[in-house]
Amino acid sequence: MTAMFSKDAEGNDSSTAETIIGRSVKIEGNFNGDDNIIVEGEVKGSLKTNKNLDVKEGAKITANAEAANMTIAGEIHGNVQCHENLEITSSGKIFGDIITKVISVASGAIIKGKITAEGTEIKTRKIEKDVS
Repeated sequence: MTAMFSKDAEGNDSSTAETIIGRSVKIEGNFNGDDNIIVEGEVKGSLKTNKNLDVKEGAKITANAEAANMTIAGEIHGNVQCHENLEITSSGKIFGDIITKVISVASGAIIKGKITAEGTEIKTRKIEKDVS
């Protein structure tokens, strides 16, 4: 899957984002938008955009989230509805049910909830490794 946000020479994604919720920002309430959103801080309530949502590593969302496309490297405690492509990176964590058309999950990602992709429920089970 290709990255939904382009990066500048310093590796920042802000060139295509209209809204950035910075590391030091905490939002409580319903956040609705029509633009690309990057979350680096905390959101509690609900988060919805008609475009792309990029949840950076270290970000924490305690809310239901809805977007056209999502990249999750941070943590979401709530249900996720992604209308197109959902990418969960190795640091991504979702504690809630997921509805999406296409899902990509990297090794190390954590999902605790039901996943429905293109109308088909995917059954998951907890797998624990003994590393001793």
